[in-house]
Amino acid sequence: MVYLPTVLFALGEGAVIPLIPVLATQLGADVPTAALVTSALVVGQLCGNIPAGWAVAKIGERFTMVIAGVVSALAGIGMLVAESLALFAAAVFLLGFCAAAFGLARHAFMTTRVPTRVRARALSLLGGCFRFGVFIGPFVAAALIRVTASEHAAIWFLIGCVAVMTVLVLVGPDPEKSSPALLKPTGAAVAEDSGEVVTGSIPTMDQRGVLRTIWAYRAVLSRLGLAAAALSAVRSARQVILPLWGVSLGLDAETIALVVGVTGAIDFALFYASGQVMDRFGRVWAAMPAMLLMGLGFIALSVTHELDAAMLWYGVLAAVLGVGNGLSSGILLTVGADLAPEREPATFLGSWRTLTDAGGAAAPLLVSALTAVVSLSLATGVMGAVALLGAAGFLRWIPRFIPRQRD
Repeated sequence: MVYLPTVLFALGEGAVIPLIPVLATQLGADVPTAALVTSALVVGQLCGNIPAGWAVAKIGERFTMVIAGVVSALAGIGMLVAESLALFAAAVFLLGFCAAAFGLARHAFMTTRVPTRVRARALSLLGGCFRFGVFIGPFVAAALIRVTASEHAAIWFLIGCVAVMTVLVLVGPDPEKSSPALLKPTGAAVAEDSGEVVTGSIPTMDQRGVLRTIWAYRAVLSRLGLAAAALSAVRSARQVILPLWGVSLGLDAETIALVVGVTGAIDFALFYASGQVMDRFGRVWAAMPAMLLMGLGFIALSVTHELDAAMLWYGVLAAVLGVGNGLSSGILLTVGADLAPEREPATFLGSWRTLTDAGGAAAPLLVSALTAVVSLSLATGVMGAVALLGAAGFLRWIPRFIPRQRD
C-alpha cells in the first residue's frame, strides 16, 4: 500500500512523458513550442506543491492520493480530446499538478515513519518506483503504438493506471493507521531567523504557508536547496532534451520511446545502489557522481548533432545520462527528509519540493528559449554546466547542513 500505488501512477505517467513533444508537434507545434508544452508538466508540479501540502495536512495522504488519481484521469481525457495546443498544454499541466500532490503525500508518509538508519534506502526504493514507471512505461507506449498505430493509446494506458491506483487506495488497508509516526531528531533544519544548524529535535511548529516556511528556513534553502534545484533542473531537462533531440534527428515516435525506455532501464537498475551508498557512506557520495555524469553527458551530447554518427552518440549518451540519473535516485527525497522538522513536516517538505520543482520547471523553459533563440545544442550544453554547478553546491553544503551521523 506504500509502493504499489506509486508504481501504478508512475507507469501511466512514464508511458505518456516521452510522447508529449510528439503529440504537441502533431497539433502544429515546432520544436521550441513542443519544449514549451512539455514544460507544462513540471510547471504543474511546481504549482501543485502549495495545495498539496495543505491537502495532506487537512485530509491526509490517502484522500489526497484519491483526488490526485481522479483528476489525473480527467487530465488524460483532456489530452485525448484536445484539438488545440492550448488545451493540450492545460491537460499536461493538470497531470503535473496531480503528480505533485501524489508525490508529496508519499514523501510526507515516509519521512515520519521510516527509521533514520534505513531512510535513504527506503526513499530510494520510493524513487525506484517512479523510475520503474519511466523504465516500463515507454516500452508499453512503444508496444501500444505498434499495435494500434496511434499515440493516443499511451494516454488510455495512463487513464487505466490511475483508475486502478485510485481503487486500490480506496479499498486497500490504510498505511496511515497501520504505521504510526516515529518522532525522531532532525539533523539539519534551520532555526527560524538564526541561520544556525540545529542538531537536536525541533519543537512543534504551527502550520504556516509555503512562502513563510521558505523564509523561516532560508539559510538551508538558499544554499543546499539551490543545489537540489539544480539536480531537479537537470533531471527535468533530460526528460525534455532526449525526446526533442530524437525529433531533431528525424527519428519516429516509436524509436524515441525505445531510446527513452532503455535509458529508464539503466536508471531503474541503479536506484537501490543509490540508497545503499547514501546510508553507508553519506549523501554527498551519491550526489557528486550523479551530477558529474549528467553534466559531462549533456556537454558531450551538445557537440554530436552534426556528426555522421549522431544517432549512435544519441543512444550512447542517453545511456550515460540514465546512469547519472539512476545514481541520484532518492537524493532529493532523502535530503528533504533529513532537513524536515520531526513534527508537521508536510509544510517544510512543501517548501522544499516547491524550490526543487522550481528548478525542474525552469529547465524546460530555459531549454525552449535557448532552442528558439540559438539552438538545441547550446541549450543542452548549458544544462551540462548547471549540473556541474549543482555538484559543487552539494559538495559544499551537504557536510554543513546534514550532521555527520546522518552523513
